[in-house]
Amino acid sequence: MPSLNVTFTDEEMEGVRAAAAAEGKSLKQYLHDLGVREMQRKRFVSGAVSWADRLRAEFDEAFPDEVPPAQRGEGATAA
Repeated sequence: MPSLNVTFTDEEMEGVRAAAAAEGKSLKQYLHDLGVREMQRKRFVSGAVSWADRLRAEFDEAFPDEVPPAQRGEGATAA
């Protein structure tokens, strides 16, 4: 497996070390787990978007007066 060099500023490294210590993990294990969690998060988000897209037409039919936040004018609020 190839190794990877990643650089951090002193301030960033201090924060990463503190986060690893707070979880009771070594720096190496913390960084590994962080990468794995990010992969899992992206997979979850992708699945959630796919699920929402499949249900969008049904929701729009059931709630025709609801306007998605992205399509609201400035200052508009939900019904």
